[in-house]
Amino acid sequence: MLSFGGTLTAYTSLLMVVGFLLLWERIELYMHNCHKILIWLVIILCVFLLVVISKFWHDKWLIAGLSLKIFAPYVHLCSIAVMSLISWPLAFYVSHLEAEIRIRRFKMTCFKMQNHQGRDIFRRLRALQVAIGLPFVVLLICLYLLPLGIYSPCIQKKEDLGPRPVFIAHRGAPMAAPENTMMSFEKAVEFGAYGLETDIYLSYDEVSFLMHDYDLSRTTNIREVMPEATYNHSAFFNWTLLKTLNAGKWFVEQKPYYKMKRLSEADKRRASNQSIPKLTDLLELAKKEKKFLIFDLFRPPPQHPLRDEYVRHVVKEILDSKIEQHLILWLTIFDRDYVKEIAPGFQHVGRFFSIERLEEENISIINVDYKKLFYSGLRCSGRSILLMLAVLHPQIREYKAANININLYVVNEPWLYSLAWCSRINSVTTDNIPLLSQLNYPYFFMTPGYYMWIWLLVDFTSATLITIVFCFHWWKEAKKEKSLEVCSVSSESISVKEKGDNQDRPRLSMEPRERITESPWIINTPAKGSKKPPSIKDREATSTVTEIHKTPITDSSKDTYGTTYTTTSETSRETPTSKK
Repeated sequence: MLSFGGTLTAYTSLLMVVGFLLLWERIELYMHNCHKILIWLVIILCVFLLVVISKFWHDKWLIAGLSLKIFAPYVHLCSIAVMSLISWPLAFYVSHLEAEIRIRRFKMTCFKMQNHQGRDIFRRLRALQVAIGLPFVVLLICLYLLPLGIYSPCIQKKEDLGPRPVFIAHRGAPMAAPENTMMSFEKAVEFGAYGLETDIYLSYDEVSFLMHDYDLSRTTNIREVMPEATYNHSAFFNWTLLKTLNAGKWFVEQKPYYKMKRLSEADKRRASNQSIPKLTDLLELAKKEKKFLIFDLFRPPPQHPLRDEYVRHVVKEILDSKIEQHLILWLTIFDRDYVKEIAPGFQHVGRFFSIERLEEENISIINVDYKKLFYSGLRCSGRSILLMLAVLHPQIREYKAANININLYVVNEPWLYSLAWCSRINSVTTDNIPLLSQLNYPYFFMTPGYYMWIWLLVDFTSATLITIVFCFHWWKEAKKEKSLEVCSVSSESISVKEKGDNQDRPRLSMEPRERITESPWIINTPAKGSKKPPSIKDREATSTVTEIHKTPITDSSKDTYGTTYTTTSETSRETPTSKK
């Protein structure tokens, strides 16, 4: 289906291009009705697809725009290189148009041909030159001056670069082990995670366990154990059943991440035997390794026995584990006042709130989706993406000035982690801790002086190259034009000279010659006893001598007997002579 749609789009685009060129040449279009309908259908389909993509890939568009914050300097340099390459065919075409204009003007001047159609051709050629050359020049100048308006967080002095953001392991290390299993969290600790992130549900018999989805179909073998309960809410199962489910085989079989590394045989066997862990198991690990713990606590569905008491139940389990309270990053908003009272050592984490609200609730850490932080005000203001890109650092500076630590989620790409690093973000929640933990320096980082040096060098090189290209094509076309002018002048002088010669030459009589009944090329057989055949001179002796100047010039040829024979031409006649 996609191939068919792509073929239709390409075919319709070709039709539109051909139609535009024909209209440019003032040629009337004769399109079949099927072509007209096809063009309209493809246009409507493309508009519809753009609307759908803009709606459902809204986050993707935001990420593409955000990437310009870090890739803009390199896009700028690459764009200048592309413009320099385009200058070659562009210069050839523009100079060719200029030569065409000059040659046409020269011919019209020489032959004194001035008419409305010629002037109209000149205007069209000049308009085509301007339409092609002017946008190129304007775009090139804008690219040369673009660094004056570029702001990239990764262009800064080395001493201004902040410390490396620490890692919050999102559901452990889900690219190295099954998510939300003890193996995953242990792998995250091995990779140097600063904190561990998870999701908590409460079973029907009031046991807190780790699970992200509201049902068990994706990460367990519930389909094999209880097919009829595959999509039931996980909070309605008892712990006696939950602890028997396998939570790791799906990871070995499906390989959920495209960029995940191959597992060793030992890790495959270990992952295949993972089960759903309890909250107390993770608390023991965090307590032992001195790791911070942050989690999303989901409220149980209606008819659950802990529907309204789930927060207090979880707080009790945490306090009973004897973990240091400052290691708990409390994220849940529900019943926060109770938590502050019963567990004053917990560090409360806010969302993307205003600074006034954060100070009022005594919150010093925020957990924010990086897209919301980087594009603050996008939906409410309705401004364009380019304007939104400018609000990143003022927002971060305000939080920094208020001593508020920022944690971004979910950051998996090295370039995005580098952007957070250059923006002085404190921590990031990531799935890709095996890769990001290997970064010792942010990608695409450069000092302002170094970028300015590259900018000036590239601009100077590009301007010099483009100037040389245009001069070369201009010189080449001028050389062709001069050769054509020389040829025209030579041919004109030759024609004038021939005209003068014709005037000086005596007028020849245009009266027809007497008809020769015998072809001059036919040679009669020599008579018996004669040494040579009869000549044309003997046959034409009866002609009037005074009319010799009226006859054409002759060319002579010899036969085997040594006699010279005359052949007629258009201008004169000569008498044949015998070889002495």
